[in-house]
Amino acid sequence: MVDTQTILFGCDPTEHIVAVEPLQDKVELFIRENDGIRTEIRPFSPWLLTAERHNLAGADWTELEGEGYRFLARFSNWSAHRAARFKLKDEHVSHFAIPSAVKQYLMMSGQTHFKGMAYSDVLRLQLDIETLGFTPDQPENSIFLIAVSDNHGYERLIEGSEKEMLQELVELIRQIDPDVIEGHNIFGFDLPYIAKRAEMHGIRLTFGRDGSEMSAGTEKSAAIGGISRPMTPFYIYGRHIVDTLLAVQRYDITRGVLSSHSLKECAKVFGLASADRVYIEHDQIASMWKTDPDCVRKYAMQDVYETRALSNLIGPPEFYLTQMVPDSYASIVITGTGEKINSIMVREYLRRGHAIPKPQIAVKEVPGGFTDIKATGLIERVVKCDVESLYPSLMLTHKIKPSSDTLDVFLPALEELTKRRFDAKAKAKSATGSEQAYWDGLQTSFKILINSFYGYLGAVFNFNDYTAAETVTTTGQAIVKRIADELERTGSRIIEIDTDGVYFQPPQNVDGLDAEIAYIEQIGKVLPEGIRLAHDGRYRAMLSLKVKNYVLVGYDGKKTFKGASVRSRADELFGREFISSAVDLLLAGEKQKVSELYKQIAADIETHRMPVEKFARRERITEKTFTSDAKKRLAEAAKDAKVGEYVNVYERADGTIGLITDYKGDEDTKYLLDKLYKFACRLREAFGDEFDLLFPRPSAKTAAEAAGQQTLSLFD
Repeated sequence: MVDTQTILFGCDPTEHIVAVEPLQDKVELFIRENDGIRTEIRPFSPWLLTAERHNLAGADWTELEGEGYRFLARFSNWSAHRAARFKLKDEHVSHFAIPSAVKQYLMMSGQTHFKGMAYSDVLRLQLDIETLGFTPDQPENSIFLIAVSDNHGYERLIEGSEKEMLQELVELIRQIDPDVIEGHNIFGFDLPYIAKRAEMHGIRLTFGRDGSEMSAGTEKSAAIGGISRPMTPFYIYGRHIVDTLLAVQRYDITRGVLSSHSLKECAKVFGLASADRVYIEHDQIASMWKTDPDCVRKYAMQDVYETRALSNLIGPPEFYLTQMVPDSYASIVITGTGEKINSIMVREYLRRGHAIPKPQIAVKEVPGGFTDIKATGLIERVVKCDVESLYPSLMLTHKIKPSSDTLDVFLPALEELTKRRFDAKAKAKSATGSEQAYWDGLQTSFKILINSFYGYLGAVFNFNDYTAAETVTTTGQAIVKRIADELERTGSRIIEIDTDGVYFQPPQNVDGLDAEIAYIEQIGKVLPEGIRLAHDGRYRAMLSLKVKNYVLVGYDGKKTFKGASVRSRADELFGREFISSAVDLLLAGEKQKVSELYKQIAADIETHRMPVEKFARRERITEKTFTSDAKKRLAEAAKDAKVGEYVNVYERADGTIGLITDYKGDEDTKYLLDKLYKFACRLREAFGDEFDLLFPRPSAKTAAEAAGQQTLSLFD
């Protein structure tokens, strides 16, 4: 019988480990107890795997069962392991090695962080700084305020001279002794800023639990959905550092509800901002500190309050993942889900003394899910149905697993995660308060892993299997097509099909939630056993534009935007406002008024009546701004700006970029009219054959025409 508890959580039941730190031939465990932290020293033998024995200094070899990486080399200390790893790399020898000593130890020991703990049990400190500038290497850009809080009720504003504040921060962190330090953009701003200013004052930032200094790592990638974003981590001995900016970017990747990932925007959208929230523009904070310091103090404290509230909302799933995956919390929050599954698989194989297979090499691209759009425009009475966990259900139903999984770990792990998720989800529905938060965080962590099993098959991991991945997708395509066919056969109008779900307009006789649920249950009877079709939403109307680009309007009036056609953070303000107003008018059935709005905006552009703030864009100044040919125009406009600062710029008629502070009514109207037309084109499907008539392309005047032919028509 397969021990799924051991597969998912490791074989060692030790609870309350809040940190693991490597020494040369040992590790130090930090264990939280009621009266604080106790430490334990455990032996540690660094290891790696090869397909053949090699002449590696200090290696103690063990041969494992099976094929692949079947020779396990252990070393007496970390230095010997690192030397062996570099030798294998230099000699181009295929091998399996984990650069992290913490991950190595946890994988072999079967221990994980935070077993037996709820998210609220971990001591988390929130940190935010206020500065006189954005570039810490400029002497005048000092830190003038530091806000600190924790999740157990502590809060503090640190003031005084910069040197005194930094010294007090060191003492405060040592005194509070947090397990986790959090901040919004803490890797991108707060910690590098603090590090630079401390260096200027000759202050040692001894934040570590052993009295060691905070250190900066090398640049690495943080996994944000399918995107890797560069970041430079910082390390503190015995503590984890979590950046809530990276966390909320991952949280929003599938939801798409945020127009920006700034702390203020997150707090507003998620209902975390207090009624008396103070808002100050970044470039106004320093001057406000001179005129109204109490306002800035309140602003800074509210920043750490919102950071903590945001962490409470989005942090639990990754915390509970850390109870399963053999890695540090700080690493878990920037690691992709496929790597998490791989770590669980490798840990179990090593526990059983079995070799680790080499990843398959892709010979062809794995097909994706089936997507199609059947109807565009404004459609009323819309319902969505989807197959609950389509790909995981198919894998379990059809026993689809990696061919290299000879110990049968993959499917039992998936099945157990699925059972545990349903159990936790049910308990979350009936619980309240902290208990509800616990079960919801737990079920979400299970869901994250469950939904990653398919992606794992088709990526470069040790137990991947491209044939199995293709079987899953082709079977899934057949399932969702069958659902659509059955919906059409029974009188529904299909709007959009996307991988595991269908948006449709039900027959007239299907009226109300109960009728919709019963109808979908009837449709689901055509599906194979183990595949469950569920009601996943109902909407008063849907504005369908193209695949994965639409607006949904709930019966409560709430709008949900999907796709760059209707919402994009990169759009100028006038474009975002036009799309938003156009959507409202379309939903109200006022097509002609959208055309009138379009022509009015075009006229405002042509006559320079549009405020510069509406067509400006915000640019961050980086080192590349002054070195890249592509950024040459921006560099010329922002030649007095410093790296790290933001500038608001616009396109000039002479082809240059200007600062809005230097605006002289010289914007590039041709550029702006072309942008306006492109914004309108995003809505083409909603107007059909009427589009070209309602939205003629503006014929912008040249500078000469504008001067000498004032009566030239704006539209051809």
